Amino acid sequence: MGNRPRPAGVFTGVVQRRRWEPDGEFDAFVTARMGALLTYAHLLTGDRHAAEDVVQTALARTALAWRGVRDRSNPEGYVRRAIVTTHLNTWRSLGRRRERVVADPPEGVAPVHDETAGWDERDAMWRALAELPPRQRAVLVLRYYEGLSEAEIADTLGCASGTVKSQAAKALARLRQQLTDREDASR
Repeated sequence: MGNRPRPAGVFTGVVQRRRWEPDGEFDAFVTARMGALLTYAHLLTGDRHAAEDVVQTALARTALAWRGVRDRSNPEGYVRRAIVTTHLNTWRSLGRRRERVVADPPEGVAPVHDETAGWDERDAMWRALAELPPRQRAVLVLRYYEGLSEAEIADTLGCASGTVKSQAAKALARLRQQLTDREDASR
C-alpha cells in the first residue's frame, strides 16, 4: 500500500492551503489607499478600532486572492466590497450584543463643561447613524460620503438597485425619526 500511486480524484488526506506570496504591487496598493480604506471602514462601523479590524481582515483575504484581483479594472472596489462584507458578517456574528449608546450619562455622574458644545448636531447625527442596521448605514455612507451612484452601490453591496433605493429610504426615514425624537426629548 505504501508508495502505490492513487487514482486521480482520490482524496489523499493532504489539504493544500493558499499561501500569500509577497507582492510589491499589493504593498503599493495598500500603502497608497490605507488611509481612505480606514476612513471608509470607520464610517461603516462607527468605531475606529472596529474599522482597523475590518480593514485588516479584508486586506488579509484580499492578499490571498490578489493575483485574481489585480487583473480587474477596479481593485479598490473589490477591497471596499470585502470591507462591507467583513463588516456585515462581523455584525451578524455578534448577534447585536453591542452596548447601546445612550444620550444621558448614568446617574451620579457630574456633567462636565464641554468645549466642543458646537459639535452637538454632528454628534447626534453620528449616534443616529450608528444605530442604523449595517446595510442601511453602508448605503448612506456609500451614497453621501463616497458619492457613489445607486448602480455603483448595488455593485459594491452585491444587491439590486431597488434594494439600494429601499434601504436608503428606510435609513433616511429612521434618521429623521431618531433626530426628531431626540429634539423633542431635549425640549
